[in-house]
Amino acid sequence: MNFLAHSFLSFSDGQIVGQFLEDFIRNNERYNFPKEIQDGITMHRAIDTFTDAHPVIHEAKKVFSPLVRLYAGAFVDVSMDYFLAKDVNLNDLKSWKDHSHKVYQVLNENLEYFPDAFKRMLVKMEHDDWLFNYREDWAIQFSIQNVLNKAKYLDKNIPVFQAFLDNKKILQKCYNDFFSDLMAHAKAENALLQLER
Repeated sequence: MNFLAHSFLSFSDGQIVGQFLEDFIRNNERYNFPKEIQDGITMHRAIDTFTDAHPVIHEAKKVFSPLVRLYAGAFVDVSMDYFLAKDVNLNDLKSWKDHSHKVYQVLNENLEYFPDAFKRMLVKMEHDDWLFNYREDWAIQFSIQNVLNKAKYLDKNIPVFQAFLDNKKILQKCYNDFFSDLMAHAKAENALLQLER
């Protein structure tokens, strides 16, 4: 999953920090952080493992795999944030806005744990309000292009965003069929983490 899903499926401020931190640390570094942040790192990995194995996500990848092959999962992750941001059954517009602001606040209060690369990204993320604006086509186009730009072996002009636009109905159904399963899995994982305290 992408930034919005990971932040939404956090059950404490420390977990928010850990979920964002996970992409920037080596496995053996996880124990250098407070327990709540470690829980967020664990949650991030549990979410990704569950997502990668889910049959609905395998179907969603078929939208992108003819264009980007093994990178399809990264573009599915971005797509799921689009549909999550528009999911008024989980949050109304104001609540999504409040969630975004809370995440930025928590991250800014815990910058000591993050490398400089993340700090630079956070400035852009907050300025353009990525988390809230994932609901907009332009924001997903930006995210898709960002993945393309970072991918070593992909041409930067592959029409991935057009594939997203052309297959919105399919991807929406995949989101509908998948995200409640992911939420249930995250809640169960969090319950296990609390037992370990």
